[in-house]
Amino acid sequence: MSAYGHHMEREYSAQSLSSREVSERTSSYAMESGFYMSSFATTIFIASLVTVGLLFITLLIALTVMLQNCESKSHGLVEVQKPSYDSNYCHIFSLHMELNNFEADQFPSVCRVVASQYIKQGQYATDLNSTMGMVEDYFGSITPQHDGLDVVLMDVDDILSLNPQYSNVSVHRYDHYGCSDCMEEAKHLKHMLILRLYMKLHSSGWPLILLSRKPETHRNTSVEYLVSAGYTAWSSLIMRSEAELHMDSSDYFSKRRAAMQGEGFRIIGIISSHMDALRGPFLGKRIFKLPNPIYYNFEYQIEDIHTPK
Repeated sequence: MSAYGHHMEREYSAQSLSSREVSERTSSYAMESGFYMSSFATTIFIASLVTVGLLFITLLIALTVMLQNCESKSHGLVEVQKPSYDSNYCHIFSLHMELNNFEADQFPSVCRVVASQYIKQGQYATDLNSTMGMVEDYFGSITPQHDGLDVVLMDVDDILSLNPQYSNVSVHRYDHYGCSDCMEEAKHLKHMLILRLYMKLHSSGWPLILLSRKPETHRNTSVEYLVSAGYTAWSSLIMRSEAELHMDSSDYFSKRRAAMQGEGFRIIGIISSHMDALRGPFLGKRIFKLPNPIYYNFEYQIEDIHTPK
């Protein structure tokens, strides 16, 4: 090989060795410092960190908004459920008023609002129709014996609206709650359905005995009202004698039922919206409690207090 060739080979070898040493030093530096990143990779890494940070902040904001919405809905749920609480309270209070013969001034004023809602929202009509359906189904499944001693007792005060001369007073008490009209509609619905039931029982051959808390002195006006309202052909209309005026109403009804059974009558069913007519002895085979708007309990007590004895 020529001298020039040897010279070129030595130079190439020296350059290769120098490059290898530089590469080894670079690798050694990379190993000692942890890792090596180019400027482009660094830019991408920083951008990724910023993106993750923004996403994290966005997530925190979204969670905060969701929690605020949940709190608002929770407060709204409490407000929606509050009328339900009032309704339950008034229903229980009304029941205990009937069971314990509470005075009218013990009736909470908030319950008058609940009573208005009970009627306006149609729940009273639904309850009344359902109960009437149960009564009709029961008496439609049986037939009275031909001796005329199987009788049905009906609380005639559900028909007479107790003392009509005081009805305007009690209705006026609910003008403030915007329910004087709905009270009249509720009364009309009740009277209409009771009349329909009365006609069905009568056409099926059931003897109907009407019982009232009113004194005997109200008989003529009561008969006139019943006839004008479409009620006819009842078997008997029982009203309080003078000696019974100061009796507890439950005792009065029990006494009258006992007298009927003593005369040989078989009480097949009792229909009333008031508890005093549905408790005590001699209740017969079946009793039916008609639903009562809460206002009606209050109205009943007002009218009963002012009813002449």
